[in-house]
Amino acid sequence: MTIKISLRTSVLITVLSCITIAAVLTSCKCRACEDQEEGTVPLEVLSRADSFIVVSTGQDFFKKYITADFARTRYTPPYYELAYKFFIPEKPYVNAIIKFTVDSIGNVMKDRDIIGIPRCNNFPEECDFNIDEKTARQIASDMELKEGIKEWDSGFMWDFKLQRYVWRILSTLTEYNYDDNYKATGQEMIIDPNTGDVLALNDWRVN
Repeated sequence: MTIKISLRTSVLITVLSCITIAAVLTSCKCRACEDQEEGTVPLEVLSRADSFIVVSTGQDFFKKYITADFARTRYTPPYYELAYKFFIPEKPYVNAIIKFTVDSIGNVMKDRDIIGIPRCNNFPEECDFNIDEKTARQIASDMELKEGIKEWDSGFMWDFKLQRYVWRILSTLTEYNYDDNYKATGQEMIIDPNTGDVLALNDWRVN
C-alpha cells in the first residue's frame, strides 16, 4: 500500500512540475511576444513618423497629447500601418486615433488615407476643442435638428471631407429592422468643436 501511495504521489508531483514549467515558459513567451510587438517598428521609422505629425501639430501639442499606439499598429511588408492615440485629459471627449502608412524607411504614403492629424500649427483655431458633447447637443437642438424616434447619437470624430475634427449629431427619423434587413432614414448635423458653428446639415439613408 505504501509503495502504491508513494508511486501516485511521485506521479502527481511530476505532473504538477511539468504544468508549472509549461506555465512559466508560456508566460515568458507571451512577454517576449509583447516586447517584440512593441519593437516591430524600427526607431528610425517611428522617429520619422513622429516628425510627420509634429509638422502639423507642433512639438508641444504632440508631446502632451499624442502617443504611439503599438497595439493598433500593423506591419504588412513593406509597409507599416501606424496608429497613434490622440487624447486630451482635461477634455476627455477629445479621444481619437491617428492613422497613416509609411514604407520601410519611414516615408509617408500620401496615396493612402491619413486620418486624424489636427492642423494646429497652421490653423490653431482648429485645436481649441471648447465644445463638449452636452454643448454640441444643445446647439443641435437650438438649430432644430429633427428630434426623431429615439435618442440622438453623437460622436467626436474625424471628418474625411473637411479634414478636421467635428461633432456629429445624428437623429433617426424612421427605422426598420427585421432579420438581416435594416432600413433607416434621418438627419445629421456637423458642428465645429471649437466655435460651435453648424458646418453642415445632411439627410442620411440606409437601404
